[in-house]
Amino acid sequence: MPAARYNELKDVFNDAQVQYRGLKVTVPHPVSGEVDLIGSPMGHMSDTPAVEFEAPPTLGQHTDAILKARLGLKDEEIDSLRSAGVI
Repeated sequence: MPAARYNELKDVFNDAQVQYRGLKVTVPHPVSGEVDLIGSPMGHMSDTPAVEFEAPPTLGQHTDAILKARLGLKDEEIDSLRSAGVI
């Protein structure tokens, strides 16, 4: 049965392979300051450009866009939902 060591999140960036491959990416976050992410190993391949990383979204950051794109709601409908405390 295959098995491997389980890393806690706090240990990930101390992993020798993560450090050797330079996979730690630090990005600005509007609430948390700077956030450390694991980069893509594919970004280090010779014919592949580095991938741009963004911070995780804040709570509700994409709500309006999703309601418009997936449900076809208009701004007025979204405002009504927000006023009613639904979102």
